[in-house]
Amino acid sequence: MPNRLVNELSPYLLQHAQNPVDWYPWSDEALELAKSLDRPIFLSIGYAACHWCHVMAHESFEDLETAKIMNAEFLNIKVDREERPDLDAIYMDAVVAITGQGGWPMSVFLTPQGKPFHGGTYFPPVPRYNMPSFKDVLLQIAKLWNEDRTRLMDLAEQLSNHISNIPSLLSTTDQIAPDVLDHAAETLFRAYDRKKGGWGTAPKFPQSMVIEFLFRRWERNKDTLALEMATQTLKAMAKGGMYDLVGGGFHRYSVDDQWLVPHFEKMLYDNALLIRSYLYAWQITKDPFFRRIATDSITFLQREMLDPSGGFYSSLDADSEGEEGLFYIWKIDEVREALVDPQLSDFIIEAYGLTEKGNFEGRNILRQAQEPASLSKNLDLDEGEVVKRLAESNSMLLSYREKRVRPNLDDKILTSWNGLLLSTLSMASRILGSVEEKRVAQHLAEFLLEELYTEKGLQRTWWRGTARFPAYLEDHAALGLGLLDLYQVDFNPRWFQAAVAQAEEILSHFIDPNGGFFDTRDDHEELITRPKTLQDSPIPSGNTLAVSLLHRIALLSGDKRALYHSERAIRAMQENAERHPTAFAGWLCEIDFALGPQLQLAIMGDIEDDRFQELKTIIDRRYLPRLVAAGGLPDSSPKPSLLNSRELIEGKPTAYLCQGFTCQLPTTSPKVLERQLDDALQ
Repeated sequence: MPNRLVNELSPYLLQHAQNPVDWYPWSDEALELAKSLDRPIFLSIGYAACHWCHVMAHESFEDLETAKIMNAEFLNIKVDREERPDLDAIYMDAVVAITGQGGWPMSVFLTPQGKPFHGGTYFPPVPRYNMPSFKDVLLQIAKLWNEDRTRLMDLAEQLSNHISNIPSLLSTTDQIAPDVLDHAAETLFRAYDRKKGGWGTAPKFPQSMVIEFLFRRWERNKDTLALEMATQTLKAMAKGGMYDLVGGGFHRYSVDDQWLVPHFEKMLYDNALLIRSYLYAWQITKDPFFRRIATDSITFLQREMLDPSGGFYSSLDADSEGEEGLFYIWKIDEVREALVDPQLSDFIIEAYGLTEKGNFEGRNILRQAQEPASLSKNLDLDEGEVVKRLAESNSMLLSYREKRVRPNLDDKILTSWNGLLLSTLSMASRILGSVEEKRVAQHLAEFLLEELYTEKGLQRTWWRGTARFPAYLEDHAALGLGLLDLYQVDFNPRWFQAAVAQAEEILSHFIDPNGGFFDTRDDHEELITRPKTLQDSPIPSGNTLAVSLLHRIALLSGDKRALYHSERAIRAMQENAERHPTAFAGWLCEIDFALGPQLQLAIMGDIEDDRFQELKTIIDRRYLPRLVAAGGLPDSSPKPSLLNSRELIEGKPTAYLCQGFTCQLPTTSPKVLERQLDDALQ
């Protein structure tokens, strides 16, 4: 018999709609019922692609005996963390305070007023891993609630006071110090794994924002070590099992320290951010390896995660047929069956280092065991033939794999994650000169502006035609940045105006008087605290994204209020970013931006004119992380202030390179523009 989740619009919640647990979604009804029944709340937070969420669901939430205890003693609430990042942030802070670490599934016990007093992550069905069984935890909490409630209420007050301590971003300095970037880079150098790439030990995470910071350091200082760390890490990830050699796209992270065994879920945000890193790497190095990884991963997203309406889905599960990674791993006999030709099979077995024993639970995770040049030498083949055979084999393996039982798809669409991808697709269009990426980006932008808006304004989620949940800070900021990046592809003023609207929402409804921005609007549902997220892992925090958007809007429009609030937050975050560069790498990128030189480029003329495109190509082919651009005809409206009072020279498309709205002499020559850029960057 279904529970109350059966009417929800979250694929994750619907996964639990047939549990014997009497689940409620988070709602006023559930909270009021907990008060009237005088029961503690058991809050379970997870997401659809989460492997250990599935494990706990099968072991405990589908178990009749466990469900009987839960239903008798607790008011049980299930939350999709991707729909409600505010609840996830608040109660994750509590779990980390209790246990010293966080993760999903998140299991939290609350008073009927929503105050946490105990929590953890995964609990096993029987005592193991030095953890009590989930049933024992339930029974112990129920006993304490009935016999020693004062103790639990005291804990709840202490924890609530702790998580209500909102970080201030009031800076004690009015300066942004270049030394911050140097010291952060030194920390990253010391922590770097020079043999395997990346930072830290197992598990290893992609750290796309750290990589972007290192690219910026190379651009600013011509720091070859920074460039080497970034590119070595990107190559190590793409050659290991974390990258899907057959289908493109990246898994969540590497379980080991050598990028071989991934956690097999595929998340939209990881791929959006990593593709951007590979695009930058190609733009800087012109190594075709990076371009191929980026384009193959975009192909994956369009093939497997694109809704016909134009938005992109959230994730692919780690599991299929009840086993993690089964969809992606191979026995040698399966490879031979898929490729048919023994010569081609032997080639792939050599190229990907396959063995009968396998490298993961009796099967093989595909990895690039040898470089094409090495294969060419070992197999006495032309390198071009090696590349051709790899592509042909991957295509055949993909066709074979498509016949397997696919992992579950979380087909809800999230504004912030799609905003991140909108930026990436727009950058791909510029950097690769791709008409297809521009078309997909434009379609995505139209979808977000039309389908994610209701009479209540921008919404957080969309699922099969229904948008809901008021947008959070990260939604407005990521969407605004995506629209700005698309504007710099086609210079359609619609995108610029929509980006400005996101900035206005942030300035009107999210500002914390103590600096920075809250995650939720000022008219949001009242919770036990108003969250304010600063840390950048695994994606840029809402604050980082907001600062980035406001800074760029200020450069295009001259909005002094946007500039004030962005720079105030940056100044206050310098110490955290300097000390903990992997946790605040997005802030390091914004510090780099604030230090300048910040370049503004206005290109006047008809965007369809080949001479306009020649000027634009000068900035598209170069890595210029501190440049914003605007373009159009002098009489176009609406337009950024950067285009005001700019004219064409002799009727030809004309470029104005500026800093602080003070411009160099206008030019119609791409060569002169390139020389001006070089001079400005000295």
